[in-house]
Amino acid sequence: MKLLVSVVSPEEAKVALSAGIDILDIKNPEEGSLGASFPWIVEDILKISKGIEVSAAIGDFDFKPGLASLASYSLSKLGVKYVKIGFYKIKTKKQALKLGKSVIRALNDSHGVFAAYADYKNIGSISPFEIIEVGEECGASIVMIDTINKRGKNLLNYMGMEDLKIFVDTSHEKGLKVALAGSLDRYSIAMLKKINPDIVGVRGAVCEGRKRTNFISRERIIELKNLCQNHSFL
Repeated sequence: MKLLVSVVSPEEAKVALSAGIDILDIKNPEEGSLGASFPWIVEDILKISKGIEVSAAIGDFDFKPGLASLASYSLSKLGVKYVKIGFYKIKTKKQALKLGKSVIRALNDSHGVFAAYADYKNIGSISPFEIIEVGEECGASIVMIDTINKRGKNLLNYMGMEDLKIFVDTSHEKGLKVALAGSLDRYSIAMLKKINPDIVGVRGAVCEGRKRTNFISRERIIELKNLCQNHSFL
């Protein structure tokens, strides 16, 4: 299971890289769960991230396929390997397919990561299980579950382990890799290891004081990296 750590600056990227992460993710927490960063920040981080997989978010998107495709094209041209989009307030599968196909068409050598939200009922969006179908039909490489609400609840508060296992297994059967995120902590990551997702993503869990807007901690990253690698669940 790979560890993805989200960073907001080249300074944080250097810390994350020194801790031996698997995937370096670039986003802007001030703009949401999958908030987009600035192109100059992405460029600066890419310059110091040779030899490691880099992902970046374009935002929590409602139905704006043109804007999403333009943002995806830009990140792909910059050289990001994985381009992440959150399907936020996407009401129907028809909308999701148009949005998803627009993103995939805009990518060059990059891979699409389609994210749904465990708390989708609170935002009136498509469910995580629907994102599997959308990802398969559009040609995404990875499907992801995150949460919009970052205040006191995490992924496991919104989806039980049984449903998450079904999500992982179904995605794998369709040839899609799986990333799980959403205010994950050490305990939830240990639980998620049991259902074999390909990637777990963190931000707040590796920040000082576990506050996602604070600077990241190398020690916290190493702790979670070790947890992802070994076979001790708790």
